[in-house]
Amino acid sequence: MKKLFARFAKDESGATAIEYGLIAGLISVVIVGVLQATGGSLTAVFTNVNTALQAALGGGGG
Repeated sequence: MKKLFARFAKDESGATAIEYGLIAGLISVVIVGVLQATGGSLTAVFTNVNTALQAALGGGGG
């Protein structure tokens, strides 16, 4: 039983998986933050493109 516990204590594969999970979670949080920060400006860009396209096509709404 003592050998089994010692072997379990030395096994680091679970710790590695947890570390990768934490890294993936941190990257996800950063991506969400960047998208939220740039969302307003992207909306403005697409609104301008839509306005320009409608003006170029004769202003007919959809």
